[in-house]
Amino acid sequence: MCSVEGAKKLAAYQAVDNHIKSGYKIGIGSGSTVVYAVDRLAQRVENENINIICVPTSFQSRQLILKNNLTLSDLEVASQLDICIDGADEVDCNLNLIKGGGGCLLQEKIVASCSKELIVIADYTKNSSLLGQQYKKGIPIEVSPLAYVPIKKRLEQLYKGEAVLRMAVNKAGPVVTDNGNFVLDWKNFDQSLDWNKVNLDLIQWPGVIETGLFINMAKKAYFGMQDGSVKVQS
Repeated sequence: MCSVEGAKKLAAYQAVDNHIKSGYKIGIGSGSTVVYAVDRLAQRVENENINIICVPTSFQSRQLILKNNLTLSDLEVASQLDICIDGADEVDCNLNLIKGGGGCLLQEKIVASCSKELIVIADYTKNSSLLGQQYKKGIPIEVSPLAYVPIKKRLEQLYKGEAVLRMAVNKAGPVVTDNGNFVLDWKNFDQSLDWNKVNLDLIQWPGVIETGLFINMAKKAYFGMQDGSVKVQS
């Protein structure tokens, strides 16, 4: 049986091997699975002498790029990317994603939107039929600190469930994103909602900066499985 960490590595390595070519400008996502993708990229740069440029989606991914001696850039210099490789908290049967468990949803969505294709890498625990089936921490919504209470109340009134302000672990008070905002985690929602409609609605609310719903964005997902295989979903 393959461990969760082993499954992450399998998915990341296969995605990098299948999709990365020399000369590519690559969006580097955030999270634990992306660590393995960057590791594989560094191996290929060293062993195959490929040339790549990496654009991070967070402070964490920026540090990964630097630590592995990869070429670091940003969207000011490389505004059009060939590909973005990123993880997900959950992927449904239609390749809709929940992202933002690490609080990087805004930058992740911006970088993904500047890429020709978004490739998701994950372990088998992230593969679901419906959003919310396995991932119970909620859909992250990045909000302006000024507006978190009105948005929380409106969300719970219109769509039910519970919107919880994400609190920091080793700091008093709420989590603050790289952009200086708060995160509401929307839990116990109706799994049968039209996620495209919900996402379009929420993003129009004053004070909502971005949602962790990535709809019609991913082209393909790689899941490392318990038996050591890799499941590919298109």
